[in-house]
Amino acid sequence: MIKSNLFGVHEGYKVFQYELKNTKGMIVKIMTLGATITSIQVPNKKGNVTEVACGFDQLSGYFSEEYKANAPYFGCTVGRFASRIKDGQFSIDGEKYSVATNDGPNHLHGGIKGLDKQLWQCVNEVSSEVGDSITFQRKSNDMEEGFPGNVVIEVTFTLMNNNAIEIVYHATTDKKTPISLTNHTYFNLSGFKEQIGNHQVKILADEFLKADPTNVPVGEKVAVDGSILDLKKGKLLNEVLAELATGCEHYFLFDPSESLKKVAEFKHLASDISLEVSTTEPGMLFYTGYFTSDALKRESGDQYGRYKAFCCETHRFPNGPNIADAPRVFTTPDQPYTSTTVFSFN
Repeated sequence: MIKSNLFGVHEGYKVFQYELKNTKGMIVKIMTLGATITSIQVPNKKGNVTEVACGFDQLSGYFSEEYKANAPYFGCTVGRFASRIKDGQFSIDGEKYSVATNDGPNHLHGGIKGLDKQLWQCVNEVSSEVGDSITFQRKSNDMEEGFPGNVVIEVTFTLMNNNAIEIVYHATTDKKTPISLTNHTYFNLSGFKEQIGNHQVKILADEFLKADPTNVPVGEKVAVDGSILDLKKGKLLNEVLAELATGCEHYFLFDPSESLKKVAEFKHLASDISLEVSTTEPGMLFYTGYFTSDALKRESGDQYGRYKAFCCETHRFPNGPNIADAPRVFTTPDQPYTSTTVFSFN
């Protein structure tokens, strides 16, 4: 059963929050501002639920001075183009475009007012034997934040009765344009009782994209073999964080096909909660929250901050429009954008 409530008012417009609950007691809450997951509550071995996602119980939390200064993108739908575009520039068939720069010289996560800061419309609600499903839609006008094309974007969240959250994206455009969408939920499977170091992480990738000095990949691929980033057999995050000065913020490469495949797995031994990630995307930006402010916390007291949660941002190549072999970067009028990512909890 899907419930909805008025979550608050932003710039004179009502913001609604939808609650999805499955037969096992798992709860996911999503608001229309930014098509944002505000809460994920997972059944635990004690018979109740554990909050595993960063977010706030009141709309005002997303507009606090601490949150605005830190800009962590908790739970939101990111676009039009996720991650960074170098110098905010790219070309399409010889025509140059400049998009908003909001991360030093680079474009980040859709720009100054990307999809995460826009109000989406709920266009469909379905409850079935499979689970609860809700679809949000947003229309992005030609040259919004510098991107060409009038684009219609839909994202469908389904909370399945097997404790999986399926996120399906679909977008159409009237001009060739780069599109890369992702969900930016931060997870902590301990229920924020501790930092993420005691999570076991497994990422099924042989390579990652190397970033330049401004933290933007420009095309070079690096093998993980023999490095701390070889996570194919699993490691404790404590072991990884001990060797990396600012933790992980690496884009791992997967099979570039559009098939849905398992790409990562996380487990917190004390809570016995695990998370499996499957996606159709060619890679995942794995971020361990080094820059998240310690001043942020949920109204319930769940404390956020450095190394208190991790992100699994499944999307097209960062800086993809400027990387020659980047797969599926551009969406065209005759080839709509499609993508699926599934977060499955035990």
